[in-house]
Amino acid sequence: MIKEKRIGYEMHKWASDLFPICRSITGDGTRETLSYIKKLLPDLKTYEVPSGTKAFDWSVPDEWNIHDTYVEDEKGHRVIDFKKNNLHVVNYSEPVDVTLSLDELDKHLYSLPKQPDAVPYVTSYYKRRWGFCLTHKQRSSLKPQKYHAVIKSRLGSGSLTYGELILPGREEKEVLISTYICHPSLANNELSGPVVAVALAIWLSNLKERRYTYRIVFIPETIGSIVYLSRNLNIMKKNTVAGFVVTCVGNDRDYSFLQSPWGYTLADRIARHALKHHAPNHKECFFWEYGGSDEQQYCSPNVGLPVVSIMLSRPGTYPEYHTSLDDLSFITPSGLEGGYEVLKKCIILLENNYYYRVPFPCEPHMSKRGLNLQTSLKELKDPYALTLLLNYLDGKHDLLEVCYNIGHSLIDCVTLIRKLLEEKLLVKEEK
Repeated sequence: MIKEKRIGYEMHKWASDLFPICRSITGDGTRETLSYIKKLLPDLKTYEVPSGTKAFDWSVPDEWNIHDTYVEDEKGHRVIDFKKNNLHVVNYSEPVDVTLSLDELDKHLYSLPKQPDAVPYVTSYYKRRWGFCLTHKQRSSLKPQKYHAVIKSRLGSGSLTYGELILPGREEKEVLISTYICHPSLANNELSGPVVAVALAIWLSNLKERRYTYRIVFIPETIGSIVYLSRNLNIMKKNTVAGFVVTCVGNDRDYSFLQSPWGYTLADRIARHALKHHAPNHKECFFWEYGGSDEQQYCSPNVGLPVVSIMLSRPGTYPEYHTSLDDLSFITPSGLEGGYEVLKKCIILLENNYYYRVPFPCEPHMSKRGLNLQTSLKELKDPYALTLLLNYLDGKHDLLEVCYNIGHSLIDCVTLIRKLLEEKLLVKEEK
């Protein structure tokens, strides 16, 4: 069991272990990543979905694996070397072994003129091509001569791999936690999500009791969620009360919240409440602003799951995004811990969000119970919190809405609610 006080350092260590692996939407890199996660989550189940399998309007692509990639000059010096950085190859490049001029090679090179020291992350999942990524400084320094370009990859029939952990609760109703495992060496955009999801899964596994069932999935982005939904859509539509896509939660920058399409699901309300009390200066983004991830699939009109995302740096909005600058120095133990804590608070809010009501008309007679309407718990710092709660808890509005109206954190009110239940001043309504 991990110690909460060191959770940020534990997650950063996991990310450091996983960073060198060359992941993609299929292949051995994904399997190696899931194998590592399974050591932390022994009950994780992995699934293989064969190439060509139909999933709605999509099909599982051929599997891609890569062993080496390089470009040598005429003296045999490697001017581009996959073994130094696995971003140097266009992800899903087909195999190649050719000698060509600089002009011919340049047609297969990708760099960022505005970020001359960064290697870009480039993919070509569904179109057969090949290429190399390098810094713009490297590209500008290449001299006219013959170059030997080699990509030792295999692209053929195989399977797509994903991981799933189901943690049963008292109720069949579910909370979805989804993260992706398909990018190579990118720390915030890729690894912050899986390591925070693992930490949440460990915490949830050790709870004495869970109200909800938790569906925690580790999938390739886009095609992974489409495949997963094609296999689980009916039960997920029936049971999902809230869901969170976990990505970009590893640095110390400002929090942002990406809404569901209409912005009023339980997941939206939970995320807003958690961030109001965890990071009041966060930025809230409309779904149409995008910059997220698999919300696109989970929230599509014919799926319609209540799924949102809380992030620290939204995809596409920070300069390190999809470049070699998104390395292990870009994520921090404190950043990872912050992402973990706010999502943990969302779960605590969900677990404690019930409908309550006072079981008789008018205000309770407190003095005969040794209580005072103007006496509240010290952590609320509000002598009228008890009065407000009893006035708003009508059995028609859940605790989340009540706490929003009285301006208190639901988490801070939980102990007071338990005391009121013990004194039979509240009853829980089944909805």
